[in-house]
Amino acid sequence: MFNEANTVEAFIRDILCGKITQTAPPQPGLSRKNRKINGVGWNYLPSQNIPRQPQEVFVETFVRDALIRLNPEITAKPNLAEEVLYRLRAIVLSVRSDGLIRANEEFTIWLRGDRTMPFGHNHEHTTVRLIDFDNLENNQYILTTQYTYRAGTEERRADLVLLVNGFPLVVIEAKTPVRKAVTWVDGALQVHDDYEKNVPELFACNVFSVATEGKELRYGSIRMPVDLWGPLRTDDNIPLSSLAALKDAIASLHSPAVILDILNYFTLFATDKKKRRIKIICRYQQYEAVNKIVERVVAGRPKKGLIWHFQGSGKSLLMVFAAQKMRMRSQLRNPTVIIVVDRLDLDAQISSTFHASDIPNLVKAETCDELEKLLKQDTRKIIITTIFRFGEAKGVLNPRENIIVLVDEAHRTQEGDLGMKMRAALPQAFLFGFTGTPINQRDRNTFYAFGAEEDERGYMSRYGFEESIRDGATLPLHFEPRLVELHIDKDAIDQAYSELTGELSELDRETLTKAVSKMAVLVKVPDRITNICADIAQHYLQKVAPNGFKGMVVTYDQECCLLYKAELDKHLPPEASEIVISATGKDERLKPYHRNRDQEEKLLDRYRDAKDPLKIIIVTAKLLTGFDAPILQAMYLDKPLKAHTLLQAICRTNRTYGNTKTHGLVVDYLGVFDDVAQALDFDEQGFQQVVSGINTLKNELPGAVQKCLAYFPGVDRNLSGYEGLIAAQDCLPNNNVRDNFAADYNNLTKLWEAISPDPILINYQTDYKWLSQVYISVQPTTGMGKLLWHALGAKTIELIHQNVRVEAVRDDLEEIILDAELLEVVLNSSDPRKKAKEIEIKVATRLRQHINNPRFRALSERLEALKERHEQGQIHSVAFLKDLLDLARDLLQTEKDTPPEVEDDRGKAALTELFLEVRNEQTPKMVERIVNDIDEIVRLVRFPGWQKTSAGEREVKQALRKTLFKYKLHQDKELFEKAYGYIRQYY
Repeated sequence: MFNEANTVEAFIRDILCGKITQTAPPQPGLSRKNRKINGVGWNYLPSQNIPRQPQEVFVETFVRDALIRLNPEITAKPNLAEEVLYRLRAIVLSVRSDGLIRANEEFTIWLRGDRTMPFGHNHEHTTVRLIDFDNLENNQYILTTQYTYRAGTEERRADLVLLVNGFPLVVIEAKTPVRKAVTWVDGALQVHDDYEKNVPELFACNVFSVATEGKELRYGSIRMPVDLWGPLRTDDNIPLSSLAALKDAIASLHSPAVILDILNYFTLFATDKKKRRIKIICRYQQYEAVNKIVERVVAGRPKKGLIWHFQGSGKSLLMVFAAQKMRMRSQLRNPTVIIVVDRLDLDAQISSTFHASDIPNLVKAETCDELEKLLKQDTRKIIITTIFRFGEAKGVLNPRENIIVLVDEAHRTQEGDLGMKMRAALPQAFLFGFTGTPINQRDRNTFYAFGAEEDERGYMSRYGFEESIRDGATLPLHFEPRLVELHIDKDAIDQAYSELTGELSELDRETLTKAVSKMAVLVKVPDRITNICADIAQHYLQKVAPNGFKGMVVTYDQECCLLYKAELDKHLPPEASEIVISATGKDERLKPYHRNRDQEEKLLDRYRDAKDPLKIIIVTAKLLTGFDAPILQAMYLDKPLKAHTLLQAICRTNRTYGNTKTHGLVVDYLGVFDDVAQALDFDEQGFQQVVSGINTLKNELPGAVQKCLAYFPGVDRNLSGYEGLIAAQDCLPNNNVRDNFAADYNNLTKLWEAISPDPILINYQTDYKWLSQVYISVQPTTGMGKLLWHALGAKTIELIHQNVRVEAVRDDLEEIILDAELLEVVLNSSDPRKKAKEIEIKVATRLRQHINNPRFRALSERLEALKERHEQGQIHSVAFLKDLLDLARDLLQTEKDTPPEVEDDRGKAALTELFLEVRNEQTPKMVERIVNDIDEIVRLVRFPGWQKTSAGEREVKQALRKTLFKYKLHQDKELFEKAYGYIRQYY
């Protein structure tokens, strides 16, 4: 039999320790090269042979040896090693009090060799080296399996651990490769939700963790949400779907040189918008691009390169990593790194990224004079400035060779004199251009300015649409045309639009001005604005708000912003929308919208906050580039945009947001997407995959429904109760078929959520509801298989909750077990298979009610194992029935042994956490009283199984609303939904 230990775990061990020959990369890159080597440099040592106790995080014997080996002062006085070990133990002990991130940050400083001790002559402070980064052969590299760590009563065993000089730097969680529903996600969740929470000390010195099931490999840093864990690709031509295809990825990522490179140069500790400390490590495309830049600068040629990484895939962080590594590399002799942007909003975004990451020696050149002064004084720092600061530069500002210029949005910044002036001011500098949109092959200027002849297709590093969406770094974009009934004069608007966006040159001022004025008149027809704003409000409330996302309206000009705001206020509360513009003109109506940078950032932080009532921002030019708000899903586009400008604008919607956002959406009121290929006019192949029309999704829906229904040939879908459910489940006889059904249903539910509430769904509603209920009924009770067995979307849940047939979920399990006569009937049943199936459904339904309670986890695992043995023919139906009855008895006993107050306390604890989280100056501080009131009133109105009936849900919702009204919290819809969700779960 195949399992995780003898397949994935053993495979990784043998690759890294030399039993399997694989293609390995030259260090420190991650890309594939045809060079065969045995092993990656790790030595296997069984965990029982490692000299440590289970309560010790690192191996003190190995650490002591490394300290003596790498530090001359400690070599001379080996006892000094104990003082360092004392400091390191103290960091581990601080994990519980200071938090894992803070402890890991302090440990990282030590690992990088950035801490000193008074070990020198006359107690002078000298650097303490725990790892030799200059000569990697001086370090000890050990791979071990089943690495056990114990913290108090908690004990966990990691599948594989990589130790450098005794420090567990990498934890690898391997999962079985033979079960479709078990994926890297389950391994990552085990690390994130279990290990890091219950034995956080184990991760005090962690660089990153890895999860794989032998098909896909993902890695992430401590406390990084699992949906942000990044993949590793070594060759785009080889799909990662098997152990063999993973060989190079495993060898590349786990190379000692790569791990230490990431530790030293590609790890950041930043402060997020909520003032929380977070750890950031590089994605593989950032790692490769940075090392290509550094290699060129170290080699001295070529002195330029063009980097195209798709919008939203982390260009700002790429620049941070590049600047950090170049500043720290001794071969570059203390270089100057200049970050050049072309807009103030990009300046603010990149500056905030650098400042949040605590990058040292960072300055901003706010004026031409400041920039000139910094360069002429030969400042050796990271300088952030805009391209316009070079506008008044006269002659050479600095002729030094080790000046590296990183130019953001390179396709825009090099037009006219500014690019030439920058080059003249820094004649010997390295120039690297960054862009988030592809360069049209006809636009030779950008290729000429930054592309090196040595680079294939003109790019030094390319991370395009397809790669970004495939890796989950960004989301696909859907567009929805809404123009036919909203065009007042389609022919006239089409003519003006085509003149405005056609091949007019900037010199055709008169023609352009006429087109602009004609267009302005047409788009501002009052009836048109009335209709569009009504449509936006309806669309937002039906399709975007239910899933907790926000919107952006892009209008023709600043006057349109005012007109749309006034009209939207007729359909939505005034606080639901806000205008964001550069209100610098003389128009008095715009003055209320003039904000300084701090005021604007506070407003945008409110917009990014899911709990804030601000749901829609109205813009015309501002925020179309550089604005990052993952909660933004829908852009309502009523402005003619094209090519780079269009792509940058619509990509505001493509950022990932938890695991509920599946796509970005552009609602098109002008026909911008009538011809997608013309709208996105690039020669690069692959851009068509970025956008797909809602009509395309509608066309896919019938096939997706039929594909799911095909699993149930001959089943009467009108049959209700257990008869109908058993008939459906009989068509899903084993894990393999169930997982295939889950994968197809997963695709269907994404289509449904994207299309809803389109009237086309009415024709499929009955079938979809039936499929959804079957899907829920066969979900594993253990909560595993997160990738396939996902949480249903808001619109699907709403559909299922409508008119739920109570008899289908009736639970009389206790009667079956306690009635001796009935037991005799059950065991002597003429159809024990059917009776076993009925009891299995009841046990599974009951276990799902406790899915988040660890007391019931063993029972859930027992049920899944029992079902698998029965499906494989290892036990017959009567034995299966008896085992199920035994399991049911244990389940009821466990419920009795779990005091009601334990469940109740969990409910009150969850509600308390929720109300503490949302509390602010306006919210009452009597959180305990609010929670007690909710707890008390819900207990009065609830009854067993209330969640499964419309009347029960109605009563509990009314009770909750009354309590929130008492504390003046009734208008917060999101708070109500969250609180109600906790009540459903815990009461």
